[in-house]
Amino acid sequence: MHQSRATRCPAPVPPPGSRGIDEILAAARARLARLDPEQAHLAYRAGALLVDIRPAAQRAAHGTVPGSLAVERNVLEWRFDPRSSARLPQAVGYDLQVIIICQEGYTSSLAAAALQDLGLHRATDVIGGFAAWRIAGLPALGPTALRPSPLAPPVTADRALR
Repeated sequence: MHQSRATRCPAPVPPPGSRGIDEILAAARARLARLDPEQAHLAYRAGALLVDIRPAAQRAAHGTVPGSLAVERNVLEWRFDPRSSARLPQAVGYDLQVIIICQEGYTSSLAAAALQDLGLHRATDVIGGFAAWRIAGLPALGPTALRPSPLAPPVTADRALR
């Protein structure tokens, strides 16, 4: 009989004061005025900045929103903090309406809350992410094939399934 990992190895006791990811996500979303894809599209058309935080491989595999700004999650705060020397030209102030989109609307909530922590009080995200955007039939491009690096090992059927 095969036992699941959870039954073989119980989760460790969390340290006092720590929060699980479900709690952190709920707290982030509680302070966001989240937008469904249609609302996000209207706000984008009215001048809001739509920022796609997905990695390049995910954007290539699933597609993109035409005109969205690709800023991967690992540099987001540096690119949008008006105080940062690494900020983008679009990071003109704290009243900027930034709408974050990820693949399914989870990471984007945490990212939008991080931007609010920087003072961008109008930062929010798209409920359901790019997947919901696509389902809603809103403008999208792709997917596109990534050009493999000449140094990358060839993709085999076995490797592609991992």
